[in-house]
Amino acid sequence: MTSAGPDDGVADRAADATERPAPLMDREMVLEQLGGWRGMVDATLPTVAFVVANSIDGLRTGVWAAVVAALVVFILRLVRRESIQQAVSGLFAVGIAVAIASASGQARDYFVLGIVRSLAVGVVLLGSIPFRWPLVGVAAEFLAPSHVGSLAGRTRPWQRSRPDEDTESSADAGTAADAAPERHWRDDPRLLRAYAWLTVLWAASFFLRAGVQWIYYLADDVELLGTFSVILGLPLTAVVLLVTLWVVARLHRHRTAT
Repeated sequence: MTSAGPDDGVADRAADATERPAPLMDREMVLEQLGGWRGMVDATLPTVAFVVANSIDGLRTGVWAAVVAALVVFILRLVRRESIQQAVSGLFAVGIAVAIASASGQARDYFVLGIVRSLAVGVVLLGSIPFRWPLVGVAAEFLAPSHVGSLAGRTRPWQRSRPDEDTESSADAGTAADAAPERHWRDDPRLLRAYAWLTVLWAASFFLRAGVQWIYYLADDVELLGTFSVILGLPLTAVVLLVTLWVVARLHRHRTAT
């Protein structure tokens, strides 16, 4: 009978480490970097400040109000040691918007960047569908792979999981990557079709935002332009996101059942 020495345990652990697949990017970290609901609310504050200040005391005051609001959001995130990625991008976008408005001398031009950006995003989303890579599907399968079925048992997939669920899932997953699917999601007609329609839905929301804003841009109605910029921002995004999560949960149940 031979006894295992200490070197054998080290060798076994080394072998396990080499066989274990590399971990995927932390999806929770990705969601935090995107800013979540808090980030979307912060993104609307400079616009609200601009519209209110512009209606009270003109373009110059509106420009300064937007810049100050963006800086306050940035500083608050620094103080709270939160992710500043979205705050920095928001500050950059506000800087471009106020620069355009200041250069033209027209308050309505503060919204030009947002209109162009919405149109561009809508075109990119639609353009991904003919290539059979609908972008909503790409994002959904990265954040919550359907073959894993993490949303399959949830009737309200938009709710955060309980701490005990997080502990169990992290214990089961460890540091290993998700198991490779037997069939890629793009080879499943039902998934591909559903993701394509969800991508159309998101593209339509961006086109709607750009179209309504363009109407009031041409009418030179800054107050309504700003109002619909906010209404078709966070509230519309929330509705589309909830619909997306509900559909994705049904897709998870479909795929894990087969």
